Amino acid sequence: MPQGQPAVVPDDGLTTRQRRNRPLVMVHTGIGKGKSTAAFGMALRAWNQGWPVGVFQFVKSAKWKVGEENALKVLGASGEGGTVDWHKMGEGWSWIQRAPAEGEQSHEDKAREGWEQVKRDLAAQTYRFYVLDEFAYLLHWGWLDTAEVIQVLRERPGTQHVVITGRNAPQELQDFADLVTDMSKVKHPMDAGQKGQRGIEW
Repeated sequence: MPQGQPAVVPDDGLTTRQRRNRPLVMVHTGIGKGKSTAAFGMALRAWNQGWPVGVFQFVKSAKWKVGEENALKVLGASGEGGTVDWHKMGEGWSWIQRAPAEGEQSHEDKAREGWEQVKRDLAAQTYRFYVLDEFAYLLHWGWLDTAEVIQVLRERPGTQHVVITGRNAPQELQDFADLVTDMSKVKHPMDAGQKGQRGIEW
């Protein structure tokens, strides 16, 4: 795309402006670091445009202190750009580490409950920009039906942009999406035994 010009102009009956403002589905997948961080960078751009932003964290622990969460909440409350709502859906990585206690809602049910909330917000056009963080895991694990997710995204009203992050995004979702980035790892400090650190991982 030299100088931002598309390589082809489709014969779709749309004007340049209509095509340029078409709502997008974007997927950040792969084993490399930076999938969520890149999505939060997009959320910053959306905030700057004055768009309401909804972040839905599906896997990262609700107890984790996420640096981007604090920054985006402060910006959202500043009154200078768009609003920002941050939703933590369930127990996070502890889903993998332990079974639910007796009487607790199952992890799969919590995931479905979170998806039902996203569906309601899409139908109501609550946000202009959605981050479905680590959502690809739920499809990969079979907790949600990929075909249903694609149908909901295809039929969403208005001009709502959606970015989905997580490893192992199903091929069907990648085929449907408008933008797909595969983050590949070349090298990581953990390869040399170094744990995550303040300001880099959180």
